[in-house]
Amino acid sequence: MAKWVPRVLKGVRTYYTYSHEPFHPLKRQPAWRTAEEAVSVIKSGDVVFVHGAAATPLRLVEAMTQHGKAGGLKGVSVCHIHTEGQAPYTEPDCEGIFRSNSFFIGSNCRLAINEGRADYVPIFLSEIPLLFHRNIINIDVALVQVNPCMPRTFGDGVIHKSHFDAMVDGLASLPEHVPKPRSEVENEIGRLIADELVDNGATLQMGIGNIPDAVLDSLKGHRDLGIHSEMFSDGVVELVEAGCVTNTHKAFHPGKIVGSFLVGTRRLFDFVDNNPFVVMCDVSFVNNIPVIAKNPRVTAINSCIEVDLTGQVVSDSIGTKMYSGVGGQVDFLRGAAVGRDGLGKPILAMPSTTSRGESKIVPFLKQGGGVVTTRAHLHYLVTEYGIAYLFGKNLRQRAHHLIRIAHPDHREALEKAAYERLHCMPSPDL
Repeated sequence: MAKWVPRVLKGVRTYYTYSHEPFHPLKRQPAWRTAEEAVSVIKSGDVVFVHGAAATPLRLVEAMTQHGKAGGLKGVSVCHIHTEGQAPYTEPDCEGIFRSNSFFIGSNCRLAINEGRADYVPIFLSEIPLLFHRNIINIDVALVQVNPCMPRTFGDGVIHKSHFDAMVDGLASLPEHVPKPRSEVENEIGRLIADELVDNGATLQMGIGNIPDAVLDSLKGHRDLGIHSEMFSDGVVELVEAGCVTNTHKAFHPGKIVGSFLVGTRRLFDFVDNNPFVVMCDVSFVNNIPVIAKNPRVTAINSCIEVDLTGQVVSDSIGTKMYSGVGGQVDFLRGAAVGRDGLGKPILAMPSTTSRGESKIVPFLKQGGGVVTTRAHLHYLVTEYGIAYLFGKNLRQRAHHLIRIAHPDHREALEKAAYERLHCMPSPDL
């Protein structure tokens, strides 16, 4: 656990980016404490940041929650991105003690947000560091995890121990994210994207979920792929071992996988441990659009929830119910679209229907649905029925191409709805 340390040595840059991480030693040493002793510094009204993804410090989170209850704390704000494992501070019995403020919604805080007991900040992943650098959010206490079970990575994730106020001894296994079984529809979407849209030598970004995983599983015949992605998972390890990922043609960090966080299993953690083939960098660098655009054939592959007939994309909610977040989707869709070589491919994908058989291509977005990706950002949309290329297409053409990849059971109704909305028939012609 660390008390928040303001940025120091202004102007000092790490080897890899422009990050102001506290990597230099101070003339002090942290005190060794129990988890309970360490979190005792948290007081009412504090703002606490919780480390996320595979590094979620579950032991400290549990100790913090118990301290808040036993100590009668009030109004503690808990800020975080995506965290793994349980989030007990979001439970009803912690209302008034803690309030989660999430920059990306995970399953462990989704219910609390939708019941009004927790908050969500819509924000691009690339801009989250600005909240702290610009003092929009001032952290009092940071709960972070470093233990022998964690992989040691190269890049920006280096903090000298002297910057911590307290350290807690003990092994703690890392939360693992085991992929869910994929449907045949998801596998078909993965095959379509891999076969039709991913070139040899492409630089890949993959979001989280079954469809990006299905794409990775279908790339075993490709060559000289590169990885520049805010996150990656076990599927990348398989491509490296198959000789498909070499990073040879990348403009930034050639020969290296570049990422910001990991979501996966022990196999992934062991792969990145002390592996110079992998560089973990500040997300404000990894998701920086001009940086992304310098790489060759940038192919950004992300999932979405709902798309209307004009190309507006909902990715963070189902109607008024918040589901996930903005994340890095728009960062990479834009980076691919403006790639310097003109060969980038911004791709969104989804099954054509929900589990209840409702069309995910709709005449109008559900009430309350949040547009994460605008009409202008959407270039490629893929379902199990094909690929719609929408860049430069007018609304009439967009409706035509989107209806073509909708489920056959819904195409007639969508065509009628398109006519009623646009006052003309959908058509591929100018």
